[in-house]
Amino acid sequence: MSPYSHRLRRALLLIALPTLALARASASDLSFVRVWPGWQEADAFHRISEYFTDRINPGVRIILRTHADARSGFYFLVRVKNPGSLVPGVKFVVRVIVPASQTPETFTFPTDVPAGGKVYQLGLTGADWPGPKVFPVAWKLDLLDANDQVLATQQSFLWAQP
Repeated sequence: MSPYSHRLRRALLLIALPTLALARASASDLSFVRVWPGWQEADAFHRISEYFTDRINPGVRIILRTHADARSGFYFLVRVKNPGSLVPGVKFVVRVIVPASQTPETFTFPTDVPAGGKVYQLGLTGADWPGPKVFPVAWKLDLLDANDQVLATQQSFLWAQP
């Protein structure tokens, strides 16, 4: 190995390490500004442009559903703050306990979080939610990185109870 290639490798390493450290630091700075759980009817998602173009228009939100073809459902409207750069390959993990069961159900929504943050609507739709009159007994929402490390978390009061 020539001295030149050794220096080149060392220079690349010195450039790569701080870049990786910055990416990790920005991911750890993610936070939930607010989480609003609630039922949403399908009509709440219709935009006037859909009548003219026959294309779904989510507006400024990112809408993720357990059943893409079903719009009515129980949603977690989540505002995420990201003071760093784009964080790819994250996933929202929603755990809910419904009145009919004591066992939590888990739903996963893979996505990316852009710089500055975004508003997400995480929908438990179709057969995954019993109906408009059912509210969770308790819930927990985590945002995990690609290694399943928690970047942000929020839960209902009853989730923390034994």
